[in-house]
Amino acid sequence: MSIIQEFLRYNRQTILPEIGDEGQEKLKKARVLVIGAGGLGCPILQYIATAGVGFIGIMDFDTIEIHNLHRQILYTENEIGQHKSIVAKEVVSKLNPLIDSVAINEKLTVENASEIIQQYDIVVDGSDNFSTRYLVNDTCVQLNKPLVYGSILKFEGQIAVFNHNSKNLRDLFPEMPDPKDVPNCNLNGVLGTLPGIIGNMMAHETLKLILELPTLNNELIIFNTLNWNFTKLNF
Repeated sequence: MSIIQEFLRYNRQTILPEIGDEGQEKLKKARVLVIGAGGLGCPILQYIATAGVGFIGIMDFDTIEIHNLHRQILYTENEIGQHKSIVAKEVVSKLNPLIDSVAINEKLTVENASEIIQQYDIVVDGSDNFSTRYLVNDTCVQLNKPLVYGSILKFEGQIAVFNHNSKNLRDLFPEMPDPKDVPNCNLNGVLGTLPGIIGNMMAHETLKLILELPTLNNELIIFNTLNWNFTKLNF
């Protein structure tokens, strides 16, 4: 690939003294796994790809449905019925042909979690259920991988960075809640712009992790976008 291409593409961030050519090289060498290519995953993938993260794993076993389209902005009606991971990889490759990505079209399970996650430097969890979130967290703890965590519902989102010389999800919520007691977007809904806001925040923390800039440390952000109430809790 052309050095000139890289310079022209990334110049507006490499002129930042906190990044520079050295930081861009860190992004280029980074391997990031994004679990979930849905509402959160779409903006995460867009922004870490266009920033120049060198290798991105896109893990999702779901297919695109029409009700996804109001918030999952990598997809159009033309891709309904196709696998999200495969379509997302195609879009990411068009967004930035200077990087590499792989579609992992399977569900994360106890059997495959360690084998997959150990191949990456950072894991970003955009999944939509607690069983996956806790599996991702526990595997990252086992393998000593930093984890960028986020969740959304209605008008509110949460974000944290776990296991980066810091505590993990179980330090905040020791036990997984009963799924029957937990509200979800399927039943309670979500405004389409919310995952864009929270997903971009997660992408931002991911890039800062790679660049070794200050990130959330034993802090949970709770962001209510209905009234713009921004709360940061220490744990």
